[in-house]
Amino acid sequence: LGLIKKNTVAVDLGAAPGGWCQVLNEKNANHIVAIDLIEVTDVPNIEFIQMDFTDDDAPDTLINMLGGRRPNLVLSDMAPNTIGHPKTDHLRTMALVEMAWDFALNTLEDGGHFVAKVFQGGTGAELMADMKPHFEKIKHVKPKSSRKGSPETYLVALNFKR
Repeated sequence: LGLIKKNTVAVDLGAAPGGWCQVLNEKNANHIVAIDLIEVTDVPNIEFIQMDFTDDDAPDTLINMLGGRRPNLVLSDMAPNTIGHPKTDHLRTMALVEMAWDFALNTLEDGGHFVAKVFQGGTGAELMADMKPHFEKIKHVKPKSSRKGSPETYLVALNFKR
């Protein structure tokens, strides 16, 4: 998809255990800022804060870590602790996706990309309608690494425009 380029400035929301950060490093991303409740260790070249993204101070903390730069990639791999009730789990996941989208909307540079993990039920129509005017293309992608029966999929929004 061409999401990660050599000079990518990326924010990884829900970074643990560090898989996206490793991929960003392999693709020579320029600056990686990451946040999670669980510490990310053994991943070089990241600026990490152990913090809950839902904390009121988290977005400003990440913005400060970017040092005045706008990211051209915001990744959200956040997922709530599931309780086994599909509707509740979906709503809790969507709340995190909406928070990640709000962060991306306020920080992404023009031409940037937004990727967020969503589960069965996909992305709510209201959220998609809110995002559509801001991107050239939005689609759902099921990665090859995802188990066949898993409800996991990713919302991929390309080429942000203010």
